[in-house]
Amino acid sequence: MGIEYLGLSSINGPLVILEGVQDAFFDEIVEFMVDGKTKKIGRIIELYEDKAVIQVFEGTENMSLDNTRTKLTGHPMEVSLAPDMLGRTFNGIGKPIDGLGPLITDVKRDVNGLPLNPVRRKYPRNYIRTGISAIDGLTTLIRGQKLPIFSGNGLPHDQLAAQIVKQASLGDGSDEPFAVVFGAMGVKHDVADFFQKTFEESGVADHVCMFLNLANDPVVERLITPKVALTAAEYLAFDCNMHILVILTDMTSFAEAMREVSSSKGEIPSRKGYPGYLYSELATLYERAGIIEGAEGSVTQLPILTMPNDDITHPIPDLTGYITEGQITLSPELNSAGIYPPVDVLPSLSRLMKDGIGEGYTRGDHQDIANQLFACYAHVQDVKSLTSVIGEDELSPLDKQYLSFGKLFEQHFLNQGFDVNRSIEETLDLGWDLVSVLPREALDRLDNKLLDEHYDHDRAVKRFHIKEKSIIKELQEAGD
Repeated sequence: MGIEYLGLSSINGPLVILEGVQDAFFDEIVEFMVDGKTKKIGRIIELYEDKAVIQVFEGTENMSLDNTRTKLTGHPMEVSLAPDMLGRTFNGIGKPIDGLGPLITDVKRDVNGLPLNPVRRKYPRNYIRTGISAIDGLTTLIRGQKLPIFSGNGLPHDQLAAQIVKQASLGDGSDEPFAVVFGAMGVKHDVADFFQKTFEESGVADHVCMFLNLANDPVVERLITPKVALTAAEYLAFDCNMHILVILTDMTSFAEAMREVSSSKGEIPSRKGYPGYLYSELATLYERAGIIEGAEGSVTQLPILTMPNDDITHPIPDLTGYITEGQITLSPELNSAGIYPPVDVLPSLSRLMKDGIGEGYTRGDHQDIANQLFACYAHVQDVKSLTSVIGEDELSPLDKQYLSFGKLFEQHFLNQGFDVNRSIEETLDLGWDLVSVLPREALDRLDNKLLDEHYDHDRAVKRFHIKEKSIIKELQEAGD
């Protein structure tokens, strides 16, 4: 039987201080009884002698210094888990909010997870298909990887997240169990409704477990939401042997909540006012992705973060980049041009891509055509810079063809719309048709064997309806 304390020493925003505490420990869950009828829970986040600083999840409204009763539970934050979590919606601390009642289960896990022995980690292999060419073709998501999406204010990262959820799979022909754990932090009601409606209408809701922390929910709940989502993902992956894709949006909201709570605690701020332990907190979350020996499942993370002022050097994207294995960057310029998804492929990178594609995974030519597309599109940017200096009329015929390639690449490869779901085969074939617009001699990242098999200029001209005689003439002259 735990000790019950009457009264509080002070209340400061979402934090309360309790004095005279005995046998308490960090991260312990406490229960509050307010006015003899309202029950709230909190978490000990700091201990100093006999004082305990407690985060109150439901907020400190209606709590008084004199009449609040506090009880220590003797255990950390736990969440109930069961296989039938899939298809359910929970709040940020793991309580069902879909009206279907509580989970019937005896399984409860600490939301902080268990330490993962690095020796038991298996190297990520194979891929997860998103149905989006810019990701599948050029920055392939590998099972067990953590690959963040760097977005900005006003960019369609919510739409992209919803599209990935409804299209994601383990690839054509795979019969392995696959599911998505979706965690949203600090989202508005209309955004939450958009996610729920999209998942239901697309028919994927039955293999999605959703955790929603809304913008008007207590800020401290935001700090728990990704931990709860990842605990559910680990259970489904390592206990139920499923391949789990975890999408967390928006990690910036998580970091902002951390800054707010840190300020309330009176801690000395670090960069941009964030606490000095921001890196370790992000690492604690991101490193829960992976594959372990003895389990058939995997946890793959696709966290989304909005860069304040589109500044990639901001502490949140900066520290994220040190921890994760690459990034997918969204471009305001492409978005302004009406291209969706506006993936900026040049600064985007998947460091584990080479280990999960190719023969036996996607297709033998995948790495080669990806390298060539990168090289061609990079040259397009150089030509655009040159054009701004000397004008398009002074460009060489080959550079003009590169400009044409750039337009086709953005219009057909990047711009695919919200409802288009491409297979790996379709993405790679489209890439070959795009590079076939250029003269064969310009494709220096491809060997002759691959070119003989896949290069077809006439097919490319026909597919992209290239009708301008000057362009065709230039293409033919350069190819002769």
